[in-house]
Amino acid sequence: MSRTEEPGRHRPGTRETVIVLDFGAQYSQLIARRVRELNVYSELVPFDAPIDRLRGARGLILSGGPDSVDGPGMQLMAHQLGGRVVRAPQREFGPAEIRVARPGGLFQDLPAGQKVWMSHGDEVLETPPGFETTATSTNSGCAAIADTARRFHAIQFHPEVAHTERGRDILRNFLYGVCGCTGAWRIATFIEAATADIRQRVGDGRVLGGLSGGVDSAVAALLIHRAIGVRLHCLFVDNGLLRKNEAEAVLETFDRVVHLKVRRIDAADRFLAALEGVVDPEEKRRVIGRGFIEVFEEAARDLGRAEFLAQGTLYPDLIESTSFKGPSAVIKTHHNVGGLPSVMHLKLVEPLRELFKDEVRKVGRELGLDDRILMRHPFPGPGLAVRVIGEVTRPRLDVLREVDAIFIEELRAAGLYEKTSQAFAVLLPVRSVGVMGDGRTYENVVALRAVSTDDFMTADWTRLPQEFLAKVSARIVNEVRGVNRVVYDVSSKPPATIEWE
Repeated sequence: MSRTEEPGRHRPGTRETVIVLDFGAQYSQLIARRVRELNVYSELVPFDAPIDRLRGARGLILSGGPDSVDGPGMQLMAHQLGGRVVRAPQREFGPAEIRVARPGGLFQDLPAGQKVWMSHGDEVLETPPGFETTATSTNSGCAAIADTARRFHAIQFHPEVAHTERGRDILRNFLYGVCGCTGAWRIATFIEAATADIRQRVGDGRVLGGLSGGVDSAVAALLIHRAIGVRLHCLFVDNGLLRKNEAEAVLETFDRVVHLKVRRIDAADRFLAALEGVVDPEEKRRVIGRGFIEVFEEAARDLGRAEFLAQGTLYPDLIESTSFKGPSAVIKTHHNVGGLPSVMHLKLVEPLRELFKDEVRKVGRELGLDDRILMRHPFPGPGLAVRVIGEVTRPRLDVLREVDAIFIEELRAAGLYEKTSQAFAVLLPVRSVGVMGDGRTYENVVALRAVSTDDFMTADWTRLPQEFLAKVSARIVNEVRGVNRVVYDVSSKPPATIEWE
């Protein structure tokens, strides 16, 4: 962690920002999220970003990463500034306790002993000139160091994870005490700034708003409507990849609850024809992304003069669709980020691209959006295409729709829907031998997935009651022709993603 300017010296009228430089740490996104929870705006930036990208930031946080300091391009503060860093005799991973050697700074008003979460293979043997050790641990004589004159602070544990009991306080001391932030990042402030930005970008033009029925597109539409009124034209594209009875439910909700007029476009045949024979998940997303843009551009021509396309792109979409870790791979292409065609005539308006999911819900609540939409589980832009593993066909979609409907219906009936963040079913590209009615079957396997999370950057699998899962499994096998086996996904994110594709 380091300061980049003196407190109070940032340009008037600019937003206080703390940059998180991503060196490939497992929890880089979580660091940025924790900073925002303390009412300071943060951005996650690649470690090799040009210096101009960092100018004006109130502070920098280096995320750390899996590489050692002697790896090309990965340098730690102590190594760069003249200290001595060596490979630790024993890697320190997991719970540990630190002892504060020098109160103040990051440890201002904090207890001398604290439980933290460690994960490192190097250790600082000698601090750089100007630094002193501010905390030690059981296995390390240098768990935290600081050069208070230059406002450089470094810690060897993870303050962003829940296992570090005073991690939030350590981050607060850095943001407010070291960086001089005032904590002015608020949802109401965001709404005013976003409204002004939309008006400036759109001018007197028209915007096409693609609504999916989810919270992201709904909140984006409300923000844009707040900015430009009736010059927003909302479309709902039925691409044949929706859940059971979804199109009718979405249109009714927007008409009765949100009071936005929405035009429905039936494009199921078009999308399913384009997906014929496609099995690669990235290609599915590209095909669907192109399909949406073609539909929207045709609608724009019908309107006569619509230059802009609104999308509910979120910050996690941008992060997951862009590699911030040098040679590492993109996690997945989101249909509304990397899945868009390279040439398109509509200009994008993405008012939520700076926000995490829970922040979007706060914006929606501030704008008066009904809880029936606010608390609705996320649904991927490519729809059921990325939940039908393998080729997407009408018969396979029909099977998955029925399975998914039973799962969600039972979650609501048991009072578990609101206790999970996202739940859905996946149709696997394998068949299983079974016995039904004294006869042999060889039919489809479906997986149920339910996760709990605050920000969708990390997620844990939801521990649904065994009796509940047994009931859901029995209903699916008995009621959905073509399925004879149900499994439950117990993978967290990371290492898995929430969606299977």
